[in-house]
Amino acid sequence: MTGEQFPTSTSHTDAEADAPPMYTVFLVDDHAVFRSGVRAELADEAGLRVIGEAGTVGEAIDGIVAARPDVVLLDVHMPAGGGVAVLRGVLDRVGPDSERTPVFLALSVSDAAEDVIATIRAGARGYVTKTIDGSELADAVRRVAEGDAVFSPRLAGFVLDSFTGKSTAPEPPLDPELDSLTRRELEVLRLLARGYTYREIAEELFISIKTVETHASNVLRKTQQSNRNALTRWAATRHIG
Repeated sequence: MTGEQFPTSTSHTDAEADAPPMYTVFLVDDHAVFRSGVRAELADEAGLRVIGEAGTVGEAIDGIVAARPDVVLLDVHMPAGGGVAVLRGVLDRVGPDSERTPVFLALSVSDAAEDVIATIRAGARGYVTKTIDGSELADAVRRVAEGDAVFSPRLAGFVLDSFTGKSTAPEPPLDPELDSLTRRELEVLRLLARGYTYREIAEELFISIKTVETHASNVLRKTQQSNRNALTRWAATRHIG
């Protein structure tokens, strides 16, 4: 299954001749509710049209290559390699300088220096956090489409330091507790950290509530956390969510 694409209209009116440039957007995030919210926000913005979306790395790569959007809004932390894997997969397929190469704007909960630097080095043109409001996000999309580099204010310094050789961003530390989690347990952890209920996690991952409970119990045991509140705090310190 490739990323979902939406029908587009080819009709034009005289009024549209005076409208701002139209930029097409593809959404990549493993949280379906979040994608829906972003799509609704951008629907109210002139000159932007969402033409597709995807919730996994594989679906994103296939969907982006097929849809050929101007801008990809890209989550950083997803299973199977996250945003960097999407960037590399698309660039491998279409090349970095092809007319079919979209511009990537990272949209993440993480403001960790190592995430910002890794994503920009992989080829993204900007990086903003999910605290951004709808109008600011729309402006960021337009700006990267027009060739600007866009960053949330406190993140720009990370990138400047990195490319001038002054970065103090640490290498990702070894984390035996996090590394002990299976892929499915990590998916459950991310959704728990986002405030999902067990039922919502079951629906999102297409598994039973009982299976979610088992994974959650394993996550608590492996991370040595006593309850869900403690686990959420633990996840936040690792920018998981």
